[in-house]
Amino acid sequence: MALTALLAAVLPAQEPPGDVVRQIAAKAGESKAARDHYTYRQAVLFQELDPRGGEVGSYREVRDVIFSPKQERTEILVGRPWMSLKNLRLTDEDFRDVREVKPFVLTRDELPLYGVKFQGREAMDGMDCFVYRLTPRQILDGQRLFDGMIWVSEKELQIVRAEGRPVPQIYRSKGENLFPHFTTLYRPIDGVYWFPVRTIADDTLHFRSGPQRVRLTIRYDEYKRFTAETTIQFK
Repeated sequence: MALTALLAAVLPAQEPPGDVVRQIAAKAGESKAARDHYTYRQAVLFQELDPRGGEVGSYREVRDVIFSPKQERTEILVGRPWMSLKNLRLTDEDFRDVREVKPFVLTRDELPLYGVKFQGREAMDGMDCFVYRLTPRQILDGQRLFDGMIWVSEKELQIVRAEGRPVPQIYRSKGENLFPHFTTLYRPIDGVYWFPVRTIADDTLHFRSGPQRVRLTIRYDEYKRFTAETTIQFK
């Protein structure tokens, strides 16, 4: 569904108090800080598709986000990445978006970067939610930001869904670097913090050379809180 259609589907409602956005950012910051103390497995599948949805080529990787014996946060590849892309090349910006933009979190530090506009209330994933439209105020050279909508549970004031696009799209004389519209879903972990659990995208990127349909799936699984007593086994 297009973003404009989503906006139209949300019914107008009385806007919550202004400090609610700050509360949302505070809770998101708490969850982001807590996630830095969890291990998890991240599986990425990026596919080139033909117009009928058949796979043309793909990139697959699995990483474990863990702590080293010195208790330093690190990532290790599980096996080797598989790459059979025919038409596209994944860039540094693509991998950066996987780490920073697609598991989107609106913290207090990031709040000044965005214009935040209340859109209404809507039931999403079985929860009553506030809906906000986020637009970058400006994009400085080298920044990767989010442009889209978030659904925030009225009860917990936690982001339960983010839907939009990484920006900026990059246009150069020798070619474009384009990024698909995506959706990220969040769920409570250990009954307290809300972490991303799935990111999905199915979009057509319009290059000068022609359109290319792509599909992206990122799974964040096996969240486990790291403690000094936790044992990490390296394979």
